[in-house]
Amino acid sequence: MQLAATDLGKTYDGRPVLASVSFTLAPGERALLLGPSGSGKSTLLNLLCGLQRPDSGRVKLGDALIDDGVRRRHFGIVFQSLRLVSALSLRANLALAQKLQTGSSDPTRIDALMDRLGIAHRSHARPHQLSQGEAQRAAIARALVARPAILIADEPTSALDSANAAAVAGLLGELAQETGAALLVATHDERLRPYFARTLTLAGGRLTA
Repeated sequence: MQLAATDLGKTYDGRPVLASVSFTLAPGERALLLGPSGSGKSTLLNLLCGLQRPDSGRVKLGDALIDDGVRRRHFGIVFQSLRLVSALSLRANLALAQKLQTGSSDPTRIDALMDRLGIAHRSHARPHQLSQGEAQRAAIARALVARPAILIADEPTSALDSANAAAVAGLLGELAQETGAALLVATHDERLRPYFARTLTLAGGRLTA
């Protein structure tokens, strides 16, 4: 399914953050959304996922307007913060996320993802016990556990050194390809340009290819 944003506009306290933003993300496509901090990248991601509503314009996945149900069924989001339940183990967190999104749990899928991401040995660890690298991979696992059609990552490499940033960028691309998901990564990290065939730049509330 194609993700399509048409003429999106968003204003905060009288200040325009996004103005007439339009673009499409084809099934299986990988794109980088590049812009400095404060340029509106996170706001745009929130509008695309239905976490916020635009003041103008619309977002559709296939023929459906984005709402909470569409987001739960079709989107996997790697947030800047980990967003796991502190009282639960990593494995229990993934099972909970999967059940909330799909209505059921698939232990085989969870085990396969943790193994693929190299965190299977940490399955019983609580979120605060994970290293920075493990937490990043846990966030990716959480986003992918329900087999999303769209994988979105918000600043996944901003706190990483060059070697780890390259590893995460490569991993996101590989996992998106393996699962057939389209991938959109929002960042100010110029180091990620070589990993994407398509780069969109957000500045002054407007998007350029």
